[in-house]
Amino acid sequence: MTDASGQQRMLVLLRHAKAEQPTADGPDIERPLSARGRADAAAAGAWLARHGLLPELVICSAALRTRQTWHHVEMGMTGSPAEGGPAGPFPIVRYEPDAYEAHPEDLLTLLRRVEPSIGTVLLIAHNPGISLLSDSLDPQGAYPDGLRTSDLVRHRPTVPSWAELGRGTAPIDLRHTARG
Repeated sequence: MTDASGQQRMLVLLRHAKAEQPTADGPDIERPLSARGRADAAAAGAWLARHGLLPELVICSAALRTRQTWHHVEMGMTGSPAEGGPAGPFPIVRYEPDAYEAHPEDLLTLLRRVEPSIGTVLLIAHNPGISLLSDSLDPQGAYPDGLRTSDLVRHRPTVPSWAELGRGTAPIDLRHTARG
């Protein structure tokens, strides 16, 4: 659906890239990305740029691995011209503590707060919440096994505003698994 300016809204969901295995030394929220995760996140950014999926707003879990995922996605989006060229204006980035260990309803609440003028949103979060959110937005097009690390799905909302986003209101029309 388009907003008042005629712009079509897009919601891109990204499960964070591959993280290091948990250790007894530190909390889960502080797990960093693995080397593969960093490469996959950069590949996700390059893919987003090549497909013109440049976010105006990034909603990112406050966990270290999601923040690092965004950093590498951003670097991939603004890579050399062969990778898709400059990503244009910098997006607004919101690091949301409520997106860590979030239920799909929590993530939906964050999305419903998006300003009406925003056209493209990138949400970077964790399983199972992000997979269950995708399933809810498009029950017919859902991944049978949920989103894997570095999986991207584009949803196209069919409701007039972000505030009205809900079950079955945003069909999936594009999927990609980023591997670097």
